[in-house]
Amino acid sequence: MVFDFEMIQSVYARMGERVAAARKVVGRPLTLSEKILYAHLFEGTPTQAYERGKSYVDFAPDRVAMQDATAQMALLQFMTAGKSKVAVPSTVHCDHLIVAKSGAKEDLQAAIKTNQEVYDFLASVSNKYGIGFWKPGAGIIHQVVLENYAFPGGMMIGTDSHTPNAGGLGMIAIGVGGADAVDVMAGMPWELKFPKLIGVHLKGRLSGWTAPKDVILKVAGILTVEGGTGYIIEYFGEGADSISCTGKGTICNMGAEVGATTSIFAYDNKMKAYLEATGRADVAALADKHKEHLRPDPEVYANPEKYYDQIIEIDLSKLEPHVNGPFSPDRAWSISELAKAIKENNWPETLSVGLIGSCTNSSYEDMTRAASVAAQAKSKKLKVKSEFTITPGSEQIRYTAERDGILSTFAEIGGVVLANACGPCIGQWARHGAEKGEKNAIITSFNRNFRSRADGNPNTHAFVASPEIVTALAIAGKMTFNPLTDTLLNEEGEEVKLDEPQGIELPPKGFAVEDTGYVPPAADGSKVEVIVSPTSERLQLLEPFPAWEGTDLKGLKLLIKVKGKCTTDHISMAGPWLKYRGHLDNISNNLLIGATNYFNDKTNWVKNQLTGQYGEVPATQRAYKAAGIGTVVVGDSNYGEGSSREHAAMEPRFLGVRVVLAKSFARIHETNLKKQGMLALTFANPADYDKIQEDDTIDVIGLTSFAPNKPLTLVLHHADGTKEEILANHSYNESQIEWFKAGSALNLIRAGQKA
Repeated sequence: MVFDFEMIQSVYARMGERVAAARKVVGRPLTLSEKILYAHLFEGTPTQAYERGKSYVDFAPDRVAMQDATAQMALLQFMTAGKSKVAVPSTVHCDHLIVAKSGAKEDLQAAIKTNQEVYDFLASVSNKYGIGFWKPGAGIIHQVVLENYAFPGGMMIGTDSHTPNAGGLGMIAIGVGGADAVDVMAGMPWELKFPKLIGVHLKGRLSGWTAPKDVILKVAGILTVEGGTGYIIEYFGEGADSISCTGKGTICNMGAEVGATTSIFAYDNKMKAYLEATGRADVAALADKHKEHLRPDPEVYANPEKYYDQIIEIDLSKLEPHVNGPFSPDRAWSISELAKAIKENNWPETLSVGLIGSCTNSSYEDMTRAASVAAQAKSKKLKVKSEFTITPGSEQIRYTAERDGILSTFAEIGGVVLANACGPCIGQWARHGAEKGEKNAIITSFNRNFRSRADGNPNTHAFVASPEIVTALAIAGKMTFNPLTDTLLNEEGEEVKLDEPQGIELPPKGFAVEDTGYVPPAADGSKVEVIVSPTSERLQLLEPFPAWEGTDLKGLKLLIKVKGKCTTDHISMAGPWLKYRGHLDNISNNLLIGATNYFNDKTNWVKNQLTGQYGEVPATQRAYKAAGIGTVVVGDSNYGEGSSREHAAMEPRFLGVRVVLAKSFARIHETNLKKQGMLALTFANPADYDKIQEDDTIDVIGLTSFAPNKPLTLVLHHADGTKEEILANHSYNESQIEWFKAGSALNLIRAGQKA
């Protein structure tokens, strides 16, 4: 089945004309990313060139995708926008609320029972507003999108930071907050600062133990978690064309870990084969006809340094397998360096659990390569030393892998197949013993490894690698094992060595599935009723945020000065808190409980300036709100990296935080703050971070003349009676300033609908 084929046809029908116009106004050959961006301008045919990294541009994405944890708030906002139906094809995917505990069947049944109210809400909202609904168990959003919706040359946004996974099929796919999704679903333009471009030139071919995952693990080590901010990463070269479509998806998926706006590969025969294998031969035929627009211009390949802002070269034939971690996905180690790093840093050598799958690495190729390693444990008489779990990316992958004997291979070495859902990757893991807080090591084929993310234990050292490396280390039971060089002692006392993994890109018998889990919306949803109980603990209808008062903000209290890394996990934790994603008041009780207070090195323990006593962050902020006092949160570098969750912006807004002042922001979080009517400011001088004191009262001066590129002044009133002035920069354009004045971007949409 091909979804939304007429929409895809229309994109290709206008692409040639728009690309030609863009080439003319820009005055030079175009990269792939530029072709797709200029072909999706909200205004239509390009009439001007945009400056990378500076110009704010209105785009018209082709579709929207939402996962169940973020869809709740996005759709609660959409319900208030006054629209009767979504303006572009949109989908909801129920993948985040399933807790991994016992196994696929039991965990799915438990999730349906526990989350029935939320699933019913999402299903009914989808049915009413023309949104495709994928039931729990259908699969993880990004794998389902790749199998069904992604197409070369398209543009989509999704309410999950790993939406760029669709770049594996040549699509500009960008993770956003729910308010951005509301814009597009309401037929409004979607604004983005025109990205700069990093070109990654892949030479040679992968072989042996090295997998596509190792490409992005290497890139993460080069760029760090901030190095891709404001950039699209575009992969090119003969090495890029040699990687499977799903392997490309893996690389694009994890580009979120370097802060990139998105990542993309050019259309090639690998993508064509995947489209045909997933029942979309008609899309492949269309892409073939328009192939010249789905790859960079030849001049770009000939002289890439002239067309990209930065070039990275990687020789795939020399690339070693990598293991990244712990605690940060950019902490990169080649497999030959890992054992030394483990010992020098006193990280746990014994491996407790190996976990494969997730949205990043659950393709048929991933499963077969890992299974080829697992099969050796049995044939070479090795006992698997670590626990081992498998998370299929979709029901189609699970069903096909079961049919072809892949899952039984894992079962034979003690592997436990979990539900087709995110599970441990996002903290939905009821891991036995994690509450003890013991120091241990796990290794996953996931994308993130922030402290406490997987199991809630801050002493779990989580590492990230390819599925085949994870499987090999689980067999060995130790983090210092190098399968390329080391041997293992089998049950008969023999030294044996694991052979190189063997994989199959696409199933020889084709993909198969009995029930995909897809539910189409009603043709006419006008009579569909969406019910939200006023006493529900899981769902809460939204009230508009108040508009700006029209004055400078004075007398603000410091809520917390955050020390070090502060991801959206730290600002709004997942795990058990996921159940409140549709209830803004309840989930606000996790506000910043994972952030470290600069003044005492403790989490969730800040000073209440009204009482002089210390308490939990949410309770302290609620006390300020009750007293009618606004507050300021001060952050470090790359504040808000990680997940796209807009709850990390809505919670402080709801509880009365007025300003977030940081050394720098992650892209999605900065946008989310702006959308919710917050002030997202950066230190003009990063050293001024040190001037913020625990008892400070802060004034924000200059709001009555708030304008683009014009810094604001912050007055710090210290407890000893002294005061200092510092400058704060911002990146607000004129439209975003209107969001601030109106109280939120959604308030403006609502006002326009009533006008």
